[in-house]
Amino acid sequence: MVMATTTSTTAHTSLASVTLEVADPEAARRFYSAFGVDTYVRLRASEAHSTGFRGFTLALTVSGPATVDGFVGAAVDAGATVLKPAAKSLWGYGGVVQAPDGTIWKIATSAKKDTGPATREIDEVVLLLGVEDVKATKQFYVGRGLTVAKSFGGKYAEFAPGQSSPVKLALYKRRALAKDLGVPADGTGSHRIALGSTADAFTDPDGFAWEAAASLAPTLS
Repeated sequence: MVMATTTSTTAHTSLASVTLEVADPEAARRFYSAFGVDTYVRLRASEAHSTGFRGFTLALTVSGPATVDGFVGAAVDAGATVLKPAAKSLWGYGGVVQAPDGTIWKIATSAKKDTGPATREIDEVVLLLGVEDVKATKQFYVGRGLTVAKSFGGKYAEFAPGQSSPVKLALYKRRALAKDLGVPADGTGSHRIALGSTADAFTDPDGFAWEAAASLAPTLS
């Protein structure tokens, strides 16, 4: 009875927005504008305590290696730190940078060779949440009304995107995500991110906070 009520009232829940909590919103706005991703995230001021890995990354998928290099270069020129230099791998080509506000960004392509000139176009943006138990957290989100688009056992899950957000939501094992990003998995305090929900507010099993999109505090986007 409770499950039926939960499913019916949250059947259309999806990710509406991604808000990064930063110490200096104006400086962060300048950085994200120069980086080229300012239309994908919102910003708001916060001095919440946070140490180490915040448990998430935002990943950009682009067309080719030259475009990866262009985004990495733009981020570094704007003040980002390189965590993993862009390089070839078994799955393609990519690199990882950390914004001045502490947010980690991964820029990657499945292509190992350029088939055209570098562009500033982004094919996809995915918010990867590092969680302790992918299966359990996936079921939690399904219970909140999100729809699974892809799932690979207890390793990875991706949800169908909502119409109101250009960012996809996915789950990955926290330690595996940290390893992929080249950072220690340990971290404490605030995640420094708020997810906008098309339905009600809630907090997931790993402490990521969702807020009703209609009641989100004013932000700089």
